[in-house]
Amino acid sequence: MDTHEFESEMNFFDQSILDYKEGSNRLEKRLPEMTKSYFDFTESCFQPGAVDGKQKQLMALGISIYAQDEYCIMYHTKGAVEHGASEEEVMETIAVSAALGGGAAFSQGVTLAMETFDHYHDIKH
Repeated sequence: MDTHEFESEMNFFDQSILDYKEGSNRLEKRLPEMTKSYFDFTESCFQPGAVDGKQKQLMALGISIYAQDEYCIMYHTKGAVEHGASEEEVMETIAVSAALGGGAAFSQGVTLAMETFDHYHDIKH
């Protein structure tokens, strides 16, 4: 892989998350109360409690893989890395999701989730 291809691949994840945030901002301008309520709700769901932040991100990743939600796969893989998830923890999350979601979940996990893990893990370390 040449340097240009590597830079494009590295920027794909950040660009995708930025696209999501820009879309959210657009919706927020037109539907501010709904958007604020949604983000307040989701933020409260991810607060540490009996289950810590890393485990919540891994749960969200598994559900995202099962649902084949590419933006959430990248977002929650990034969140898992930021909360200290290891490669093995991400892989086990993929395995559990694939056990329930079959080939579609497996393919999303071994490609998009692992590529996102590698990208953010390399940046963090």
